[in-house]
Amino acid sequence: MIIADQLPVLPIITPLALAPFTLLMPNGRAAHLWAMAVTGLSFLFCAMLLAQVAEVGVISYQLGDWAPPLGIEYRVDLANALVMLLISGVAALVAPFSYESIRTEIDDRQLPMFYTAFQICMLGLLGVVVTGDAFNVFVFLEISSLSTYALVALGGRLDRRALTASYNYLVMGTLGATFFVIGLGLIYQATGTLNMADIRAQLEGSPSNSMVEASFAFIVVGMGLKAAAFPMHLWMPNAYTYAPSAVSAFIAAASTKAAVYVLIRFTFTVFGTDFEFIQAMMTYILTTVALAGMFFGSLVAVFQSSVKRMLAYSSVGQIGYMLLGLSFGTEAGVQASLIHLFNHGLMKAALFMSVACVMLRLGVHDCAGFHGLTKRMPFTAAAFIFAGLSLIGVPLTVGFVSKWYLLQAAFEVGRAWAGFLIVASSLIAVVYVGRVVELILLRAPPEEGPLSADVNGEPVREAPLSMLIPMWLLVAANVYFGLRTDVTAGLAGRAASALVGGGQ
Repeated sequence: MIIADQLPVLPIITPLALAPFTLLMPNGRAAHLWAMAVTGLSFLFCAMLLAQVAEVGVISYQLGDWAPPLGIEYRVDLANALVMLLISGVAALVAPFSYESIRTEIDDRQLPMFYTAFQICMLGLLGVVVTGDAFNVFVFLEISSLSTYALVALGGRLDRRALTASYNYLVMGTLGATFFVIGLGLIYQATGTLNMADIRAQLEGSPSNSMVEASFAFIVVGMGLKAAAFPMHLWMPNAYTYAPSAVSAFIAAASTKAAVYVLIRFTFTVFGTDFEFIQAMMTYILTTVALAGMFFGSLVAVFQSSVKRMLAYSSVGQIGYMLLGLSFGTEAGVQASLIHLFNHGLMKAALFMSVACVMLRLGVHDCAGFHGLTKRMPFTAAAFIFAGLSLIGVPLTVGFVSKWYLLQAAFEVGRAWAGFLIVASSLIAVVYVGRVVELILLRAPPEEGPLSADVNGEPVREAPLSMLIPMWLLVAANVYFGLRTDVTAGLAGRAASALVGGGQ
């Protein structure tokens, strides 16, 4: 079973070896089909890897047969296997979805370059999650970030503000990477190793010192910038708003989730919660940042006229939920964070895809484009409503599962007040999602003006099947995993048990 033995590295090797060939494709359609094949293969390997890890436990893969800690190790457990499944799964759906959308937003000659950058971005995010070497996390972060800056900038053909958004993202992302690599340098100086498991072994039982504390502080700030945690989120709204619609769908579902995963991994696997300074950070700093983000992001989202910008600020709030679960420092809290990390990727990808469908036909992502959408694009309208209900946390959707486990974790740790704040911030989501749903269901379509017809001056029609099918697969996943809670909750529970217990 050669494939089974090489599974940890195959999701990385596949796009690394095949993505450059995308540049040689004769046209955009060929590049699109090639990207579909590559992302589909990566998803297949990630699904097989998750199944294998669920059955046999932690897998350690040594690159070049150099044993860790001297060699680079890919160490796969349920936590990173679940996140890898999310990243590759969203990429495998965005790839077929993107073609009709992206070729109306960028120059046809840029399509091979777009799909190359898209595959490299997926490669970088998967590498961040799978590696057991701390410095490799930095390398893969930079690979994914550089490709993401280029993908966001491609939106400049329709709106020049995409170039400014990409530049701001580059500056903030570079600051985050700088903080992170300084933290790595300090921890290397303190322990003499960069292997995550070996760092934990070196720190275990040793007294805290200022170098270790400073290292953790730099890493938390660096990942906070990458994850767009409040108040380090300033790059996110413009990046999500002005990037090509398919790019927004992918990075909203995958990019920040990888950063949150790294924060969870370093907190529990690399450093551990035995140190008093980490416990203090989670209790006083992370809790405050999480709660502030939950309310700030949700409240600002209420007043946005652009649906993409509304969803971007919503993501700031949703990242607050993930950080709140992490701040509890318990197995239940980490389980809730992992569940919401996975579920939020599903719902946000579906929401941004529905906005992309509206953008394709009407050329706008403002609320005005959603007036009477049920009469003009019924399947797109229904997808937005279902995914929006999931974002709110309505029962039978993944959003409800996330909130339920987060509430349980809050009450278990004795923070009933946090549970009430979770419910309160969820009610704000009812307002901003309800605004758009009201436009979709109750407003009449415009009878005159630029939005009375599509971008070609013809009657508005539904998005093509190549966009509807991937979008509705994500909507179906929102409902399926909302009903089959044992799948994600069970895997996340086992992953959290290993993380909090000191495993990797």
